[in-house]
Amino acid sequence: MKTLKLRIKDKHATQLNILAGAVNFVWNYINELSFKHLKRTGQFFSAYDLAAYTKGSGEYLNLHSQTLQAISEVHAKSRKQFKKAKLNWRTNNPKAKRRSLGWIPFKKTAIKHISTRQSGKKSLKSTLQFSLANRQKLIIDVWDSYNLSLYSINTLELVQDARGRWYACIIVKEFPKTNCGDSQVGIDLGCKDSAVSSEGDKLQIKVTHQYADKLATAQRAKNKKRVKAIHAKIKNTRQDLIHKFTSKLVKANSLIVVGKIKSTSFTSSKLAKSVYDAGWFEIKQQLDYKCANAGCHYIEVNEAYSTQTCSCCGSRQDSPKGRSGLGIRAWFCRSCKTTHNRDVNGAKSILAVGLGRL
Repeated sequence: MKTLKLRIKDKHATQLNILAGAVNFVWNYINELSFKHLKRTGQFFSAYDLAAYTKGSGEYLNLHSQTLQAISEVHAKSRKQFKKAKLNWRTNNPKAKRRSLGWIPFKKTAIKHISTRQSGKKSLKSTLQFSLANRQKLIIDVWDSYNLSLYSINTLELVQDARGRWYACIIVKEFPKTNCGDSQVGIDLGCKDSAVSSEGDKLQIKVTHQYADKLATAQRAKNKKRVKAIHAKIKNTRQDLIHKFTSKLVKANSLIVVGKIKSTSFTSSKLAKSVYDAGWFEIKQQLDYKCANAGCHYIEVNEAYSTQTCSCCGSRQDSPKGRSGLGIRAWFCRSCKTTHNRDVNGAKSILAVGLGRL
């Protein structure tokens, strides 16, 4: 399955906020009911049991019966996942210290894709119809960057972000497959360049630092709305750069080898901020699911001594070592008379380890 995230037009925000308040009411009701049942009997309510207590309430809350069932299923699943007897309350009060972001789940039979129309050169507009209580319909317009007419919709959730904007998260089963290439590539993850391939391609995410001054100005002015907008801009820019880099790799290669490295290994050092900004986890996550979709092999290998080992002859005599050598970005191997770029050489060594493992 695959999840598509589409932006909903802002004109629907008021209506969606009202429905989100009704969803929060149902969530809090079953949360308290489940906790009282646990204290009295020592057993948890299942999603099937909870659905019996919310049956018929949809016509008063203007929610579809399957939306009520979806809320019960998510509550039971979350309680089991987090191993809690009682989950957090949900509130849409803007003055609350911990306001819950809007969330409205829908099942397959309550969703209908009405139409798709062209808007501009690249973007599409799609119209979705949702069933509410008493045969009422909710019709919303979304910016369709995927062309929903090519997909088969399974389930859908309407979610809200910190800026109050709404998105449609659509889960699809049948979708167009991506074809992978025939080459092989190794990826070296780092701080200066977030990722460098054995072919010399680089992913540079430090372009997001251009927003640092604007962010600092907004924070000093205590302009919360502006701070959220800048954070969203940084996040979207980083995601866009990573998506373009990973998609290009998957389309060109049949084998992608990445060095196994964890961000938590550097969080207690001076490199913590650079490591978090590099987005290593997001890079590996995107490569993982994109390779699975395209039929490309994706593996992670131990990258120990990959930058210190000559990718041509395997010698380590002339390579820079230790923290003092991190500033040396190119070095010459006297054994095989080859000049190496530090990161590209590391990516080639990682690819060699991956081929040996295969």
